[in-house]
Amino acid sequence: MDPNAARVGRESLELAFHMSKILETGLDRHTLSILIALCEMGLNPESLAAVVKELRRDSPPPPSSSSSQETAAPIP
Repeated sequence: MDPNAARVGRESLELAFHMSKILETGLDRHTLSILIALCEMGLNPESLAAVVKELRRDSPPPPSSSSSQETAAPIP
């Protein structure tokens, strides 16, 4: 892979992750990168959002902790 393209990709993911944190989506970098890749493959972003919401509704809530976390509970 072109080093410049890899750098741009990392910077884009960091920007998307930063926006995700501001919007309090609870998505970790790995999940966010998978969702972005699926969108780039042509999947409908609204459908992906619906799937994420459904999976979160079906999974138990993550245990709360006093420290701030940058990652969300894994989606099964």
